[in-house]
Amino acid sequence: MPLPLLADALPMLALLLFIGALAGVLAGLLGVGGGIVLVPAFFYAFTVLGYDNPQLMQICLATSLATIVVTSIRSVLGHARKGAVDFDILKSWGPGIVVGALAGVATASMLRSEVLVAIFGVLALVVGLYMALGRSHWRLGPEMPRGVPRLVMSPSLGFLSVLMGIGGGSFGVPLMTLYNRPIHRAVATAAGFGLIIAVPSVAVFLLTTPPEAGRPPFMLGMVNLVAFGVVIAMTLLTTPLGVRLAHAMDPTPLKRVFAVFLILVALNMLRKVLF
Repeated sequence: MPLPLLADALPMLALLLFIGALAGVLAGLLGVGGGIVLVPAFFYAFTVLGYDNPQLMQICLATSLATIVVTSIRSVLGHARKGAVDFDILKSWGPGIVVGALAGVATASMLRSEVLVAIFGVLALVVGLYMALGRSHWRLGPEMPRGVPRLVMSPSLGFLSVLMGIGGGSFGVPLMTLYNRPIHRAVATAAGFGLIIAVPSVAVFLLTTPPEAGRPPFMLGMVNLVAFGVVIAMTLLTTPLGVRLAHAMDPTPLKRVFAVFLILVALNMLRKVLF
């Protein structure tokens, strides 16, 4: 490897090792999707390392979604073996989610990076507030919506998820529990949402190339290969640790702490954009 590339890669590798390890522990401990952690972490890491590509946020979204392809496959297979995945919901909601995800990619490609940072900040703030204040007994209806409500909600879920670079958990799990799905089936089925969102989105992002100036090294389309590889490897190692910690302690107070952390991250991203 040429020395300039090595000099670029080593600091990035060190930061990404930490990010991947943290994302894996949080995923196992709190059940939160990796993207909600990875996107701001990627953006922070690339910014600190001096990369100022005009499509830096798009790179973060695409790389996060690429990791979700792998982690969602693993998660869906594991949950399916336990019979927890509701494939009827995946079949009926899947087409709308795909349409929304592709619309999200098209929209993200047209927006400036600063606008995407602001959108992520607003949506992460909403997710954080729900995590902090939401209650398990809240309900919007006795069963998942059909007809026109599903026609609106399914593409909206895919669209908003792509604009945040996340899978199906942050929006899909609250949606399903609000419509009376048991939490364990909601988590399992949301992993399928993540796969449905990420695969078509990443396929398009791989065909899109960011401007050369100020971009991180080792890019394939919009996906940073170093970030992708390191995060996948670290989450495979550290997610089981998070799962063991979750069984050894009550994760509910920690989820509230994470919600506060997420709210602070969202507010900080909005501060950087607005002030």
